[in-house]
Amino acid sequence: MHFESLSDFFAMGGYASYVWGAFGATTVSMLWILFSSLLKRRKLMDEVKRKIAREQRIKEAKNLENTL
Repeated sequence: MHFESLSDFFAMGGYASYVWGAFGATTVSMLWILFSSLLKRRKLMDEVKRKIAREQRIKEAKNLENTL
């Protein structure tokens, strides 16, 4: 589509509220998905690290128990 001026581009032929609203909603949704995914990843990685550390402590306790 060809626009005569920048203001015509932003007006989108009278459909600006729909077009820019759709772009805004999409942008907000994509950012929400990105940040929630990053947060969930961080929580999952922390949980995995805690589980590995717990298993290591259990293993060390069993080794100590065997030496008594």
